[in-house]
Amino acid sequence: MTSDAGQTAAAVAARHKQTKEKLAMVEKAIGQLRRERGRPVVRAVAQRAGVSATFLYENPDARALIQQAVAESKSRHDRRVGEKHEQIEASWRERALNAEAELTRTQNEVLVQRQRIGELMGQLRDFDEMVPGDAVQKLVTENATLKRRIQQVTREHRTLQERLEGARTNLRFSDKRIADLEVQILELQQAIPTVAPQ
Repeated sequence: MTSDAGQTAAAVAARHKQTKEKLAMVEKAIGQLRRERGRPVVRAVAQRAGVSATFLYENPDARALIQQAVAESKSRHDRRVGEKHEQIEASWRERALNAEAELTRTQNEVLVQRQRIGELMGQLRDFDEMVPGDAVQKLVTENATLKRRIQQVTREHRTLQERLEGARTNLRFSDKRIADLEVQILELQQAIPTVAPQ
């Protein structure tokens, strides 16, 4: 009977030791998954630790380790999502501030332009009142004449420019031809023997 009790105690001790080893392997597997940013699901932990999924479900310590790892993973995930959300929000906030500043600048510029247009319109009205109607018609006619004259002068300028380019091209060709002829004259002079005067 004593031997049965001793065997039972040894079996219980062996079982406790085996359970402790399995729990240590589960902790190690959870740590590896954390470092690799993997999700601490039962199947992944069981595979890494080399234990059965049943052990993880039935053993209260193992179940507590899994639940704690899932909670920490969730909080880390929530933190990362929160940080990413903060970065995106900061980016949009910066863009919104830039857009507001640009809108304010544009509104100020539009206001300045409207004031300038108002001043110019006032000057036009003043000019219409100062100049009699027939004088305005005369100015319009003179303006049209000047525009035609500008077009004519522009055409003449273009024609003269083309002539000048043609003359420059001819001059370059003539200079080259003269240089070629001078070379030929020199060659001929060297080829003809000089006769001494008697």
